[in-house]
Amino acid sequence: MSRATARHILVDTEEKCNELKAKIEGGTDFAEVAKEFSTCPSGKAGGALGEFGPGQMVKEFDEVVFSGELNKVLGPVKTQFGYHLLEVTSRS
Repeated sequence: MSRATARHILVDTEEKCNELKAKIEGGTDFAEVAKEFSTCPSGKAGGALGEFGPGQMVKEFDEVVFSGELNKVLGPVKTQFGYHLLEVTSRS
């Protein structure tokens, strides 16, 4: 079975998500942005979600994690929780 590790940033609006993505792409550290802006409790850990398999996260999130490019900021991804930026750090 596939496994992945990822980190994410959760915010309320697509606009905020795009603004944070631009900051990260401009050189600001993903973990620092997560700590400051993410509304998810994982933000305190730099957005780290640990290791998980398909079906453990919501569908929209899973689709990106298990098909998106590694070590690249992906998103915004809209889910029932808000808008996410994702970074898949490993996949096997």
